[in-house]
Amino acid sequence: MNNIIDVKNLSVLFGGFKAVDNISFDVKKGEIFGFLGANGAGKTTTIRVLCGIIKPSGGKVFLEGEDVSKSTGILKNTIGYMSQKSTLYKDLTIAENITFSGRLYNMPDDRIEKRQKELFDFIGLKENLSKITGSLPLGIKQMVALCATVLHDPEIIFLDEPTAGVDPETREKFWELIKNMAKLGKTIFVTTHYMDEASYCQRIVLMDKGHIVDFDSPDNLKNSYFPQKPVEIKFKDKTLQNEITAEFEKQNAGYGYVFGDTLRFFINDKAVFEKIIFKYSNNIKQKETEPTLEDVFLKALKTENRK
Repeated sequence: MNNIIDVKNLSVLFGGFKAVDNISFDVKKGEIFGFLGANGAGKTTTIRVLCGIIKPSGGKVFLEGEDVSKSTGILKNTIGYMSQKSTLYKDLTIAENITFSGRLYNMPDDRIEKRQKELFDFIGLKENLSKITGSLPLGIKQMVALCATVLHDPEIIFLDEPTAGVDPETREKFWELIKNMAKLGKTIFVTTHYMDEASYCQRIVLMDKGHIVDFDSPDNLKNSYFPQKPVEIKFKDKTLQNEITAEFEKQNAGYGYVFGDTLRFFINDKAVFEKIIFKYSNNIKQKETEPTLEDVFLKALKTENRK
């Protein structure tokens, strides 16, 4: 895949506050690309620079080799941007919002109507177009906003926290739509603070306090940070849980988190870990488990903070 976006040494300052701190990355044409980080990590600021909404304080952004800083006009028909806050007007009907979005791109009304029908069929929306947008449930509102965002058939679709606040069922459906759009050859750039969602991306950037902590595919990140897979330990005798956990900590075998009768443990020293496990083998059951992106993110931040 060729790069459709190249970001070189991008920085954004608001007064003395550095919201984005000298970051570089590329986005491949046709991939689902994720920006993962807590609120305030710099995700939204970065996406607004890429969409030409704010100017960078330093660095360059290239869209298919063209320098966006020289002319944001090259972005207009190429990108679609769905921001965190609803891009819809709540006092207008669904139809009026869709029509307004299309006219911003000089689309004729017959083309707007045709695209609206195509997108509603694609997404599976059956809402009455005369409904006032402000009366819609959040999940439906986000689906309509997505239709408005891609009405002009952009090549790159920027989605900033698109599932924030929606229920798990709607989140899953939304991601099915994202994956289907990618299958059609669209490039999807999505920001999220939901760790499980990032696993749908081909590559992800881990962001913290304006800088990139790490950048790779989800599987590569998991393998890099956890060459030894985490272990789940169940205690037959719960009275020994604190004793065993304390011994792990004392001998620096690793670290873990207790959930009910289960200890999710991350091994630092395999030999020490196995020695302690053998000692208590009659009172516990253990099994390997897969690391999550939340595990990766937390460990990446710990590693970064120790530098």
